[in-house]
Amino acid sequence: MLTKEEVVQLLNPVKDPFLHRTLEETGGVKEVTIKEEKKHVSVKIGIGKTNTGEQMQLQQELVGILKKNGANTVGLRFEQLPDEVIQKFQPSMEDEKEKTLMGGSKQPHFIAVASGKGGVGKSTVTVNLAMSLMRIGKKVGIIDADIYGFSVPDMMGVEERPAVRGEKIIPVERFGVKVISMGFFVEDNSPIIWRGPMLGKMLTSFFKEVEWGDLDYLLLDLPPGTGDIAMDVHEMLPTCKEIIVTTPHPTAAFVAARAGQMAIKTEHEILGVVENMAYFESKATGEKEYVFGQGGGEKLAEVLQTKVLGHLPLQQPFEEEDVFAPSIYQQDHPIGKEYHKIAAKVIAKVEE
Repeated sequence: MLTKEEVVQLLNPVKDPFLHRTLEETGGVKEVTIKEEKKHVSVKIGIGKTNTGEQMQLQQELVGILKKNGANTVGLRFEQLPDEVIQKFQPSMEDEKEKTLMGGSKQPHFIAVASGKGGVGKSTVTVNLAMSLMRIGKKVGIIDADIYGFSVPDMMGVEERPAVRGEKIIPVERFGVKVISMGFFVEDNSPIIWRGPMLGKMLTSFFKEVEWGDLDYLLLDLPPGTGDIAMDVHEMLPTCKEIIVTTPHPTAAFVAARAGQMAIKTEHEILGVVENMAYFESKATGEKEYVFGQGGGEKLAEVLQTKVLGHLPLQQPFEEEDVFAPSIYQQDHPIGKEYHKIAAKVIAKVEE
């Protein structure tokens, strides 16, 4: 018949279904009682969350182990582990949530690009930051999560559509960056009239049903403001970091602060602020004209207790005859060089 020590040894390697750590690590085997004459083993187990389907599966696993090793009957009682134990392993729970969402062995660094209002160049920042990270040697993907105002495919000059392999969607690759967008699934630029829950399902599909492969970075171009999609991202990706885009105008910065405060409230780290359309530089005189005012980026960074990652002027990309990508700045373009600096700062912060 099993001894108490043998029961503990048999159950210790089993993983808690919520904390994804062994019962030995969490101290999950609380009590063991043995009735030798009846070959009955009674065990009290502490886990991260009780009264769930996962608990039922764990119960079957534990009973199977003990019966296989000599017990005739098994009695199990479950209790929730102390809060301090659960909090200790919380980061691994968050990682596992994202691992389940993406389905791969390696999880990318998630970066959401947000703004308080539309028209500040959030999508432009997303695609050019992605390009700069790729040029540095990172494997990068973009989810165009701006469901109503999708623009990433047009900005990057994407003309093909995703392929389907088995049950997985293969994202379109452009300039070495993988892209998925609501724009791929809408005919003739039709208006989107879905409600919140339906949009949430589409966003989940972008993670679960797309074959992303091993990425270093996955950038999310969020809709402006703090609506359903932004809320879903905060819920789905606990470790997601954010970049807030604004113009120098005080009103734009004031509104962008709401998006930033939402990130802080949901414990998403803000990597910094990008001030777009910072100024216009005359080719004739070299003089800078601050078309939208000054100071918005610094003011926003101060409110959010972060730093300005870069100030981007108003300027068009170089024209290239054979390449259609109206919003992509070339590597040797002055703004392309600014994006390179921003990407380097992002990598330093994320991978430190």
